[in-house]
Amino acid sequence: MDYRPTIAITMGDPAGIGAEVIVKALADPVLRHKARYIIYGLNEMLHYAADLAEFDVFWWRDQYNGRLRSYPHDVVVVDYDQYSMLGSAIRSPSKMGGEASMRFCTDAIDAAKKNLVDAVVTAPIAKESWKLARYHFPGHTELFAQRTGARRFAMMFAGGPLKVVLATVHIPLMACGGG
Repeated sequence: MDYRPTIAITMGDPAGIGAEVIVKALADPVLRHKARYIIYGLNEMLHYAADLAEFDVFWWRDQYNGRLRSYPHDVVVVDYDQYSMLGSAIRSPSKMGGEASMRFCTDAIDAAKKNLVDAVVTAPIAKESWKLARYHFPGHTELFAQRTGARRFAMMFAGGPLKVVLATVHIPLMACGGG
């Protein structure tokens, strides 16, 4: 069998769009065949997103137990069900959402540092949730830099032939003198 990279995907803020984006992207069997995926997030939110989109569940679930490991399955959800969101009215930034999304990120970064995954893809976080949980990173980029000891870093987007690095990050357009 040909080598396929293992890609960690962090779900982002549990109250956000991360679960929906992940489910809709990985519902494509062509994409699923290109790599193996480990989703760091909440199984219940992914199930909910799959149900709303009328997709069958295509992943295997593993209860998070504090240990990072590799998996023999093509798509696995490392489930942090201690951060349960269903049944709650939380649909906006929250301390719990900040704690959960930070945990998803730090564990995915640790998995990459241990060579359990080849890359990390992040779904959107709520910066306000990180503030409520007392994390003082403006975004993913700075968290990754700090956790990996990178001195030079930048946010980059790639799609097709384009690779774009931002000149500024986390600065509102209005603060740049734009009208």
